[in-house]
Amino acid sequence: MLLTMTSSSTEAVSKEDIHELLEHSVKNTHKVKDGDIKGDFIMEKCLLLFSKDYKYSVITNFNGELCGHYPSKIILLEYQLTEGDQKKDNFHGVESVYDTTQMRELIKQARYARCRSRFAVPVIMYEGKHVCRSATLASGAEMYGRSGLDFLFSGPEASLGPMSSPEEEEPELQMFDRLRGQDKKLLRNLSVKYICDLMVEKKKVKFGMNITSSEKVDKENRYADFHILTTPYPGCEFFKEWKDNSYTGETMMFDWSQDFVDAVLDVPDDPLFAQLGLDWTKYRKWDIMQLTQNYLLLQLHILKEGDSGLLVHCISGWDRTPMFISLLRLSLWADGIIHASLTPTEILYLTLAYDWYLFGHNLPDRVHKGEEILFFCFNFLTHIASDDFSAIKKREPKHVSRNVSRHNSECNIEGVLLDNDPRRLSYRGSNTSISSIGSSSVEGAPTFFSTNESDDDSVKTNGNPSVMIGQQSRHKMPVESPIHFNISHYNNTPSSSSPMAVPNNLRKYSTMSTGSPACGSWQVVSSTGSLRGLVSSHDSPLSDSHSSGGHSSGGHGSSRPSSCQEATENVIPESQRWNKLDSVRRIFHNAYTNKIIASNGRKGGISNLLDQFAEKVGFKSGKT
Repeated sequence: MLLTMTSSSTEAVSKEDIHELLEHSVKNTHKVKDGDIKGDFIMEKCLLLFSKDYKYSVITNFNGELCGHYPSKIILLEYQLTEGDQKKDNFHGVESVYDTTQMRELIKQARYARCRSRFAVPVIMYEGKHVCRSATLASGAEMYGRSGLDFLFSGPEASLGPMSSPEEEEPELQMFDRLRGQDKKLLRNLSVKYICDLMVEKKKVKFGMNITSSEKVDKENRYADFHILTTPYPGCEFFKEWKDNSYTGETMMFDWSQDFVDAVLDVPDDPLFAQLGLDWTKYRKWDIMQLTQNYLLLQLHILKEGDSGLLVHCISGWDRTPMFISLLRLSLWADGIIHASLTPTEILYLTLAYDWYLFGHNLPDRVHKGEEILFFCFNFLTHIASDDFSAIKKREPKHVSRNVSRHNSECNIEGVLLDNDPRRLSYRGSNTSISSIGSSSVEGAPTFFSTNESDDDSVKTNGNPSVMIGQQSRHKMPVESPIHFNISHYNNTPSSSSPMAVPNNLRKYSTMSTGSPACGSWQVVSSTGSLRGLVSSHDSPLSDSHSSGGHSSGGHGSSRPSSCQEATENVIPESQRWNKLDSVRRIFHNAYTNKIIASNGRKGGISNLLDQFAEKVGFKSGKT
């Protein structure tokens, strides 16, 4: 079945659509066989957005016959459209790259090999290479169980090929060979050679029984033809701790000593991976920010330098998997490599809808438990905005001197001037942000990556934020490669410091068109070490609600920024990647605050008291 749609020069979705999407997602988990009418509407929006830049085919999954919590239409991207293609009205009659009937049959056989029937699906196309997602490998018990259920409810025609009845015994080894052979065939059909496994376990065990497996521990070494990258990453439960830690990830490390954690990071000894220059043996010493950055760098490097596609999966493929898929999609989009026709609003809708909601992310449960992995993902965009994460070949940085506003003469410098080129301010060692140099503890200060564009979806909230944000901190500047740099964290007590001399070899970048030396291509840092006009990257869901709403960071009730702040914002070098990712983060932040944080706040009071009472008397369970 070949579907094609015409592209449109107008925005296919609005910010209000994103608000509605989050409002629906926080109340419902997508299950296609439950008749999700709203989900069908969301699916059509996604098809429209894909059609702006890609020719694609569709495999239908209307009743969940392939997978009950996958989209109703599985999209198979074929190739990117050229500018000439986009001007055509349609592509009817153009032969599809895929034989969709054959692909559907292959998927029906391969789906039993993976947990919850969540087979490998291509979701991103980069230079003809697919990025796929799936769940991990299923255990023998699940394979037998699912095949038996299909036989009972769908009849023999839906059974596993030669095995026409679950009563017909088949040696376990033979079944594994056959089903996992179909999975391998599907991966080869999609030209996948690299498998990135995010599980912290070798096999998922519950009640002493193996309920899932993984390619890295296949006893028969069936996946020897693939490059298996064991990259253990914390599950969604960890992000409850991140939330409780005031949304701060620096120095916050996963506890690798837990009993169930038995997977060890393993990156194949191959020149391709050696090019990154990362010391993978130190992964247990990386905080969550470093861990996420380095894994993303690895995946981007495979796409950029590798010769085949990539499969990303965790256990079920609906928490960690969509996070990395979403970060990959947004990073490549920010480079202008994929989805080049989409605006920040459109790409945000696409990744929220297709990568998260339609592939079964259980947002209602995650929000209820405080496991805010979705918020972490989009807040993390501030940490991949530098060109270090770009898939485009590096160029020599250009230092642009821009005209300074008339307020230059009003700037009163008390501290240090630092070069504010985002390529140098953003480093990967821990928190790739300006807060690595210094941060403001003022409530409602403007957020990271200030742009001249205002967000018309600004949110105003009453009262104080529920978490402490923008804690004052000072860090040493990195000297060596940012990936390997370990940050020394000081206590949070503000203290005075002496001004630092500007290095002679950097003075040439401070040339300006006016006589004032105050505000050129340098960022202003106060004597206490905080960066004026910018806050720490420890953004809570409420931090943007003040800044985007026009509140002053100085606490004096004025919505107009200081003269010095205006001057410094006017001299920030332009970075398309930087601005695009920041736009996405801001739009998401406002929608998340409006539709999730605000709604949870309204639920408080008597409702929370009743919940606590129910837990105490045993009607409701507490933490799991």
